[in-house]
Amino acid sequence: MNFIATGIGAGLVSALLTVVVVKETMLAVLLAMLAPLPILIVALGWNHRSGLVATLVGGLAIAIFTTSPVSAIGFVFITGLPAWWLAYLTLLGRPAADGTVEWYPIGRLWAWVAATAALTIVATGIISSGGDYTVFQARSRQISEAFVTMFLEAPQEGTENVRESLTTTLATMTPALSAFGFAFFMGLYLWLAAKIVSASGRLPRPWSPVPALSMPRNILWALLLAFLLVQIEGFVSALGYALFGALLMAFTLQGLAFIHERTQGKPGRGFILAGLYALLFLTQGIMVTALSLFGLADTIFGLRNRFGGNKPKQPPTLST
Repeated sequence: MNFIATGIGAGLVSALLTVVVVKETMLAVLLAMLAPLPILIVALGWNHRSGLVATLVGGLAIAIFTTSPVSAIGFVFITGLPAWWLAYLTLLGRPAADGTVEWYPIGRLWAWVAATAALTIVATGIISSGGDYTVFQARSRQISEAFVTMFLEAPQEGTENVRESLTTTLATMTPALSAFGFAFFMGLYLWLAAKIVSASGRLPRPWSPVPALSMPRNILWALLLAFLLVQIEGFVSALGYALFGALLMAFTLQGLAFIHERTQGKPGRGFILAGLYALLFLTQGIMVTALSLFGLADTIFGLRNRFGGNKPKQPPTLST
């Protein structure tokens, strides 16, 4: 019964964080973004069934508070179920020959973070548009026009075609950009929830350090799938773009993990990493592209095994 009680509490907290967004303030938006965190914490610390209880209770609470079944469905499919699913995979384990537990590999878990992000973004679009792809396109275009207006000067003679082309491109890439950001936040929330639960002594598995992150080679099939999906019209195409965006984030983080791993024990490691993150902040798109290529090459060619990875001196923990 303990997992039911904790699930109810987490569901109510998560629902409260979700509904405060109606205040339409920056603080309310930031709090709403943290809504998956309580579900992740109880699912990792007690039982994955706590995550399911929290998802159900949160959905019911939102339905009662907002009298909006659509909002409740959105909470279940956009906040609750993705958090539960990632926690469930995290706690998967099987007995090894030496009597220990072989836990679900962190690289495969990160691949699922990307896939879950892509599916969640498309589910968000379907729910918010009522399943009408033309409505989804119109809203994507509105967002794109707002960005173009924000970062470019007022329209001038001869620039209309450039603005139109940029707006159309951004509207098409909206699922990819959204999935890119959502994959980052879901990975961050999963890591943060695991760290919190580990500090309380309730996390069953040791957590691999960030440099150990390495996705399996079969993730490359997801790139091919994304390419095929974007050739199809409608929400299927949106799923393809979302998958591209989520995979870009996945390979970017693996590129960072590769550099973290290769610099372990090296003199000046702190300065190297500080410079890397400074460049990432200043150049953004250029460094993201470079790091994603590093991660892709590491996945294809197994660079860490080829050149001999640095073995961690400490057993796996939640530290980076």
